[in-house]
Amino acid sequence: MKLWGGRFKEKIAEDMEIFNSSINVDIRLLPYDIEASLAHAEGLKKAKIISEEEFEQIERALREIKEEKFEEIPKVEDVHTLVEQMLVEKIGDVGKKIHTARSRNDQIATDERMYLRNEIFKIIDLLEQLNVVLVELSKKYKNKIMPGYTHMQRAQPITFSHHLLAYVEMFKRDIDRLKDSLKRVNVSVLGSGALAGTSYDIDRTYVASLLGFNEVSLNSIDGVSDRDFIFEFLSIASLIMMHLSRFSEEIVLWSSQEFNFVELSDEYSTGSSIMPQKKNPDSAELIRGKTGRVYGNLLSLLTTMKGLPLAYNKDMQEDKEPLFDTVDTLKVCLKVFIGMLKTMRVNEEKMKQAVKFGYLNATDLADYLVKKGIPFRTAHDIVGKLVAYAITKKVPIEELNISEFKNFCQSIDEDVYEVLDIKNILKSRKTIGAARWEEDV
Repeated sequence: MKLWGGRFKEKIAEDMEIFNSSINVDIRLLPYDIEASLAHAEGLKKAKIISEEEFEQIERALREIKEEKFEEIPKVEDVHTLVEQMLVEKIGDVGKKIHTARSRNDQIATDERMYLRNEIFKIIDLLEQLNVVLVELSKKYKNKIMPGYTHMQRAQPITFSHHLLAYVEMFKRDIDRLKDSLKRVNVSVLGSGALAGTSYDIDRTYVASLLGFNEVSLNSIDGVSDRDFIFEFLSIASLIMMHLSRFSEEIVLWSSQEFNFVELSDEYSTGSSIMPQKKNPDSAELIRGKTGRVYGNLLSLLTTMKGLPLAYNKDMQEDKEPLFDTVDTLKVCLKVFIGMLKTMRVNEEKMKQAVKFGYLNATDLADYLVKKGIPFRTAHDIVGKLVAYAITKKVPIEELNISEFKNFCQSIDEDVYEVLDIKNILKSRKTIGAARWEEDV
């Protein structure tokens, strides 16, 4: 069965029929297409386009179709054709009335919006689960000292919990972005028809409410040709993947023997086919790698849409694969990331040692001199020379004796050792959002 063909004299070429078909991809939208068709049938009944009896036949048949299992994907053009064909097979000519006052153009946009709305809720839930894990880890490792880095060089002492909570902030923003995007996703375009609306008196607001949409689109051309809601989601997904990728990069580094800050569990690691000793952080590496895949989905769809005139064009059939692939990729990455973090072991002592021999208290020594009345730039220079001296001696700054300190600056007194203590440094930080020591309450 085809939903078109009356004006055609010749049969479509076999290779063109295969090329034109999207059923292998959009079969995923089947439950949404059925739900939208049920709501549309309600609208047809309300407008007295179909009778109560006809509606009941359509409703019963659609609910039966929703429960059917396919051993293989049927050879039809698309999911809309499949639903209508099965409907006609079940109830005959009454089934042919379902397409009154609608087009596949407003159908597909509606199905995609319903699908994406549902998936966004699932992704928000996964992000919230991830943040719960991060908060739990931050409590578990409260006041465990580690180096903070800039330029991948040891910079200042922080706590491991503070570092983890930086990602909580990122993922909170991602959740906010997804929630905000729902305002633009949750708009019904049913009733836009092919592009110009319909002469049937369909109550669009009523049909939209049946499907859980908050509002209806206000321009029929924009309704069928808009894919901004997909672009917005792909953009947000790219940001989420970027955040996961940055975190993954740190885990790859931290789990190396050069850092040895963390060790991933065997459940989230793999080995080498040739080197028996290897334990590779492939969970983190794969998440890092799949980030490029999600970026590519965004770029490919932007490229597809950039030259299209209004309204619907067949090119837009290409919007589903990037969308579905991004949803699938993002969800599996979040699930793996959550499991990886839950089972990760942290080497607290190694982190602490990295702080001790990283001269990370140098900034606080400069601040100590400033409080003694020395201009910061002068203090910076003095401490720089002190660090260079300590490096030649292969000792941390705090292990220099007081006479060595005074060789560089007479203002340094015995109280310097309290200032250089890492715990005291963390306690001394006063600004909102600073990495500081958390006292037990």
